[in-house]
Amino acid sequence: MKKALIIIGLLILVGVIVGINLKKGDKAIVVQTEKVFRDDITQTVTGNGRIYPTIEVKIAARVSGKIIALDVEEGDSVKAGQVLVRLERDQYVASLEKSKSALLEARANLTLAESGLRRTQELYQRNLASRADLDEAQAKYDQALSRLQQAEASVKEAEDALRKTVLVSPINGVVIKKNKEVGEVALGSQFQEDVILVVADLKTMEARVEVNENDIINVNPGDTAMVEIDAFPDSLFPGVVTEISNSAKTTGAGTMEEVTNFEVRIRLFNRLPDFRPGMSAMAEIATETHKNVLNVPIQSVTVRERQEVMPELSKKELQQAQQKAKKRSKKTKKYKREDDLVEVVFVVEDGIAHIRPVKLGISDDNYYEVLSGLKEGEEVVTGPFRVLTKVLKDGDRVKVRNAARKES
Repeated sequence: MKKALIIIGLLILVGVIVGINLKKGDKAIVVQTEKVFRDDITQTVTGNGRIYPTIEVKIAARVSGKIIALDVEEGDSVKAGQVLVRLERDQYVASLEKSKSALLEARANLTLAESGLRRTQELYQRNLASRADLDEAQAKYDQALSRLQQAEASVKEAEDALRKTVLVSPINGVVIKKNKEVGEVALGSQFQEDVILVVADLKTMEARVEVNENDIINVNPGDTAMVEIDAFPDSLFPGVVTEISNSAKTTGAGTMEEVTNFEVRIRLFNRLPDFRPGMSAMAEIATETHKNVLNVPIQSVTVRERQEVMPELSKKELQQAQQKAKKRSKKTKKYKREDDLVEVVFVVEDGIAHIRPVKLGISDDNYYEVLSGLKEGEEVVTGPFRVLTKVLKDGDRVKVRNAARKES
């Protein structure tokens, strides 16, 4: 009887142990995974802006006057050298005639002064005129010559002003803006433009987008880009970065919403007939491409405290790592707790999740480049997000449950 009880007790104990193990097995964490693979990866920078002509010319008066002829409208095509605007010219014609009259007088005075100088020189050579008389005759000649030169300059100036009453197009293009009408006065100025028309060459267009200050350091002239225009949602237009502004545009200065951007110009390779200046656009600029590198999903990367990832570190080694992090933060005069965090992924092997620190390179919208810490074909945990960021620990048992992929 006693022997039977011992056997029954052993069976119960075995049953309890098996039950506990089964219960533990039921506690395996359900995760999704993806394998590390090799492929090209391209880092991109995005910016929003508008479409503009690459070549745009403002037609403004350089002299003041009433507009007496303006025979083009917005949307009209014009040729280089075509007359676009005529200003009232009566006062400039009169000014030219006055200048020409003054020139004739100056020429006559110079002829008279030259004749007087010649006679005085002859008399001086025969000792019939003093040195003072010769100097006076020379001065009169020089003065007459100077006035002639001034009169000639006045004629050129008057001719130039008269020419400026006729405004022509410097390029072949299309009138995209008309600011004045016949009868209005054009305020001519050398220092401030009073724009009458804007003519643009719509054969070449560019996107002018604003890129955040944190991303602009990665953008260089010659980078390729794909531009999406709101008016053509199903099309992407290739382009190349041609210019990067050196001055920033800041909005919300002094507030929590302060944003600093830089303008980047992207020349488009293709143009549709329906492009219009001012259309909204979004550009994705490819700043760097690495060929045949290890790719890991962005969502698989999380962070853990350095001591958790590398428990083998001694207290002294951990302090040294923290000191290095503090030095990196010295410029900002702030030491962030995040400096003690390490980027990691969880690799699944035989149903167990193993924490693995990784060193990352560039990224695109979906994947990071892996510089070290992983091998091709290894299976990494990609979700769920809460499990990956807060729950999962090194050595946890996991159960992989990936959604079935549809065959293409």
